[in-house]
Amino acid sequence: MNEHITRQLREAAEAHRPDRARMLARVERGAAGPAVRHRAPSFARSWSKAALAGLATAGILATGGLAVAGIVRTQPPSGTVTTAPTTPPPAATPSESATPSPTPSTAPRPVAPAPPPAPGTTTPTVPTTPAAPATPHPTASASSRPQNGSLSSEGSVDPHSTVYWAQSNLVLRTSQPLTALTVELRIAQTGEVRDTGNWRTLPSEDFTVTVQESGGVLLYRWVLKPGRTVPVGQHQFAGQFNHAVGVRSAANDGYRVDAQSAGGPASVWGGFGPAH
Repeated sequence: MNEHITRQLREAAEAHRPDRARMLARVERGAAGPAVRHRAPSFARSWSKAALAGLATAGILATGGLAVAGIVRTQPPSGTVTTAPTTPPPAATPSESATPSPTPSTAPRPVAPAPPPAPGTTTPTVPTTPAAPATPHPTASASSRPQNGSLSSEGSVDPHSTVYWAQSNLVLRTSQPLTALTVELRIAQTGEVRDTGNWRTLPSEDFTVTVQESGGVLLYRWVLKPGRTVPVGQHQFAGQFNHAVGVRSAANDGYRVDAQSAGGPASVWGGFGPAH
């Protein structure tokens, strides 16, 4: 029974559309009432008008409350959270660019084009500096003779040299057996140059070896002993030494070889270039 009454009230509340403006106007007219013409107004009549106005207002509120209650009860709660629409940012004007403009310190400055030459004049040519040529392989010069007769030679700074120590290498080739041979390596005194050793690929007992410093030069000398022979082929001689800290220049270093073979005497000399 209670459910039937509740359903009828809900349906009536949903179907009812009260004219609030008209009802409020009637309440106000009822509250104001006509002008009292009697000298002594009746307390009962004034009370009845006020009571009617109160009852009318209560009826409006009750009807609205039932309608709201019916709507709230019939609508299930929703888990969706509604947010206010986000106002889109203002669209970029045609003058605006997506790429940021450079700052004043980095913005490129326009370069005015050079005016064309006047008729009859010649545009001056700006000289260009030629690129430095690549360092060629050391070749023979007026102060060197790497090949003579049966001998050929090549001097170089050993690639294992450091800023404290260096080694100068001489490769000697002969196409005939040598019956006499003297090899000299001259190392310029560039600062703290001191002998630390020497070696050769030929047997040590075949040579007399001396190392001495004189006239600003550290001199290594190998002399073939009498009765000994240097065979045909390639042979190497090396001098080792300490020097002042730093990259040492071998520009003033040099070597000289004097030999004797069946074809006659031969001499070669030169300097020490980079190893290759």
